[in-house]
Amino acid sequence: MHPCRRCGACCSAFRVSFYWGEADDAYGLVPAGLTVQVGRHLRAMVGTDRSPPRCGALLGDVGEAVACSIYENRSSTCRAFHPAWEDGIPNPECDRARTRHGLEPLTPETWRRRKPAA
Repeated sequence: MHPCRRCGACCSAFRVSFYWGEADDAYGLVPAGLTVQVGRHLRAMVGTDRSPPRCGALLGDVGEAVACSIYENRSSTCRAFHPAWEDGIPNPECDRARTRHGLEPLTPETWRRRKPAA
């Protein structure tokens, strides 16, 4: 199982803001009903605009089993966020989110264990 399907920490650690036009009441795909206006040109995913943040599109329990209810229609901010070491590149923000939720940071070994033996 992909580590993100057990994590969800990034969806519950940061404000997820993006250009307002990404919402479906403009010309985008993000469901407008799951967003709030946070600036003249910015919206955020509902729930991430307060403390503690938790995206309104996140289903499940952080650190156990999670899913994004709008995964195919998620914002560019979410699309650009990659788990640490997935492609051999660290992501300190992923590490920070996981730590905030009492989860160990991902490591290169996390991804090696996922690959089936040849």
